[in-house]
Formats: sequence, C-alpha cells, structure tokens
Amino acid sequence: MDEQDEKRADLGDTDAPAEDEVAQAFEKIVSEGAQRLHRRWREVLATGLAGGLDIAVGVLALLAVLEATGSELLAGLAFSVGFIALMLGRSELFTEGFLVPVTAVFAGRASSAQLAKLWAGTLVANLVGGWLVMWVVVQGFPDLTGAAVESAARFVEAPLDLRSVCLAFLAGSVITLMTRMQHGADSETGKLAASVIGGFLLAGLVLFHSVLDSLLIFGALHAGAPFGYADWLAWFWYTVLLNMAGGLFVVTLIRLVRSKELIERERETVRREG
Repeated sequence: MDEQDEKRADLGDTDAPAEDEVAQAFEKIVSEGAQRLHRRWREVLATGLAGGLDIAVGVLALLAVLEATGSELLAGLAFSVGFIALMLGRSELFTEGFLVPVTAVFAGRASSAQLAKLWAGTLVANLVGGWLVMWVVVQGFPDLTGAAVESAARFVEAPLDLRSVCLAFLAGSVITLMTRMQHGADSETGKLAASVIGGFLLAGLVLFHSVLDSLLIFGALHAGAPFGYADWLAWFWYTVLLNMAGGLFVVTLIRLVRSKELIERERETVRREG
C-alpha cells in the first residue's frame, strides 16, 4: 500500500464513526417521528394542550422579568423555562413538529395525512391551553398586564413587510434548529443548553413565533388591550406559514438532503416489510 492509499485508509477510518453517528441519529429521529405520528387524536390533543401550558409558564416568566428589568434579553432567558418544561414534560409544540415527523414521513414510516393531523391538532391544542393559562396569569398577576399589552402590541401592529417576513422565517428556523440540537445532544445538560439557546433567540430577540407570541397577545386581550382577535388573526396567519417555511426549508431540508441514502434505505426496508 502506497502513501496515498494509507492516507485514504486513515481518512476512511476517521469518517466511519461519524457516519455511524449520523445513521444512529437518523434512526432515532425516524423512530420518534413515527411514534408521534401514529398517536390517536386524543393523544395528539392532550400532548398539545400540555405544550400550551408549558409555553404559558415560560411567558409568565418572561413577563415577570420584563416588568422587573425592562430587558428583552433577560426576559428571553427567563422564557427558556417554558422550553425546558416542554422538553422534560415530553409535551408537544407545533413548531417542533417539522424536523422529526417530516423525516419519518419521507422515510415511509408514516403518511402525510398523519402529519397534517399532528400539525393541526397540536397547533389548536397549544393555542387553547395557552389561552386558558394566560387568563389565569392575568387574573393572578395584574401588575404584569402592562408589560403584556406593550409586548403584544408590537406584533399586532407590525405591518406585513420584509422585516416581519424575516422575523417569522427566522423564528421557524431557530425552533427547528433547537430541535436538531436537542436530538444531537448526548446528555440532558446538552438538551437543556439547546432549550436556553432557543428561548433566548426567540423571545430575547423578539422573533415572530406563532405560539409564543400568540400567548402574549392572548394575555393582552384578557387584560383589555385596545385591539381584538381580528388583529391577532391578521398577524397569525402569515406568521404560521413563515414559521413553517423557516423550519422546513432551512434545517429540515438540509437534514433530508444529508440523509438521502438513509431515507432510501429505510423506504426499501418499509417496502420489504409491507
């Protein structure tokens, strides 16, 4: 074996563990995605409702820190409590349903109809659960209503322009990246760090997130804000679509391209099993 062959052999030995790790991560994602997609309606709604409750707790922390300090960045760190509760409680957030379930569908382990059920049921349940908890928050902490109304106004009053489009697109990308980091972490510490990073970026930088910011708006509405649910819907519809675009066309698409051979292999396995 000449010197170049030895270098290639050494490189192959170095790459093998990395490829094994990619394959293991892919199998884990497909397995989890298939499990989530095969839930019954009752399970989808219950898990989504719990997710709305968890995020509302994060919003409470955000408002408390914002009222006390006036710092958006510190409030964003406080909001990460919601993502940590979401992770440890194994509940479901709508915008976390891009990378993992979509990969399972592409691998042939679930159908697009099941994906639509997961998305629709989780989104509705997140909003209902969050709406209920935000009513309790407003009644229990009336001193936070001013911060809620002021924070919510920036969303409902934002015009549909390039800036709003970018903020909503980035929010979908960030939350899906957080999901990717959590699945790539080997320890609970790494997963917690990903939750803190995601909360800081989303809430601290005031990105347009369809669920998080909807709960802020609900809190403001419960407090008697000078805008209504029609104003929320005018902001909500494009934010949802752009969150999906950011999550699907950046992080998820790149992951699917990288895992093309693994996806084809998994589809072949499904065909043989069928």
